[in-house]
Amino acid sequence: MAKSSGAVTPSSRQGKERARFDWAGLRADLRGAVPDASLALVVTVLIYWLLYVRAENGTSATVKLMPAMADAGEYWMYWMCQAFGWSAMLWAYGTVIFGLMRSGPRPRWDRLPAARLEKWHRTTSLTTIGLMFMHALFFFTDQIKTNQDQWSLGRSVWTAFVDVFVPGGYATGTGRVAILIGLLAMYLAIPLGLAFYLRHRTGSRMWLALHRFVIVVYVLSAWHTLLYSSQAWFDGPFRTMVWALQIPIAVLLLVRLMAPARPGERLRLRGPRRRDVALPISARLLGRIVVVATILGLVAVVVTGVDGGRSPKDGALVPWPHKWVIWAGLVLFTLAVVAVVLRLRPRAAGPAKPAAPAPAPAEERATDSADRV
Repeated sequence: MAKSSGAVTPSSRQGKERARFDWAGLRADLRGAVPDASLALVVTVLIYWLLYVRAENGTSATVKLMPAMADAGEYWMYWMCQAFGWSAMLWAYGTVIFGLMRSGPRPRWDRLPAARLEKWHRTTSLTTIGLMFMHALFFFTDQIKTNQDQWSLGRSVWTAFVDVFVPGGYATGTGRVAILIGLLAMYLAIPLGLAFYLRHRTGSRMWLALHRFVIVVYVLSAWHTLLYSSQAWFDGPFRTMVWALQIPIAVLLLVRLMAPARPGERLRLRGPRRRDVALPISARLLGRIVVVATILGLVAVVVTGVDGGRSPKDGALVPWPHKWVIWAGLVLFTLAVVAVVLRLRPRAAGPAKPAAPAPAPAEERATDSADRV
């Protein structure tokens, strides 16, 4: 009886590769993100200094909204929370731009090859997740400090944890909706951002499909900022500028949808197979229509100045939308993600047919390359 040689076959090696998380790739990207994260910390410190100085001299919009914040030294954790929030928005803005440039028409500049854009996109994504966490962490510590004025340390920590890290836990004012939206952005950013390192298990097609949902994280982040940031609370030039900065993102998204880098994602309204792919074509067409409508809406907001901002003379407004609308949207979003996972999940190989000849190595490589396109 022949003994087993113990050699690793290509199929077993491929199975192990699919089963593991790409820790090596994550470690490499974390090392690559060190300069990027260091720059983000420097920017955060500069933003903190600007917010601190404006609070001290009375020109801060936050102080107009909450006069007690004029003592910047007393509320330094709040200002640090705000600084990390704004740097997180800056890095989210940058990583979305890199991602859209990478997946859209190739830039004609030799200094921006696809590999470099992809690397920048991955490292800035990791930095953004870290900045979002630090934003929430400083809000958590500030809440503990505030709660200790009336409760014990244990109750203060637990209440702050529920308010800051439990979706829907914050129960007062505009934060009932705004903090819920911000938490959903952070909690969705983690799995969708790290899905790249599970691509060996899920397959490249599923990873690419899931990664497209990351734009929802950016939309939620911008919504959270416009709804709850005390610096952009009142209408005026700064708030209008935040709205205007969303136009380049929307235009890049439209360009990416109109001329995607992958041929399989292009909108083909003619051809012999158009009926077989009616659903994907309809979804792509609908996506383009939605983005065009979004661009027109952003332009209208910037031109008219009617953007939901509040006047210093107005009282508190009722938060809109209601929390149930956000939860319903999350359910629909989850159903869309599940549908994509079920449609693109790797299928188990069926029983081998004895009569079929084994493919040559070159054919195997060609098949694998076709699956990844």
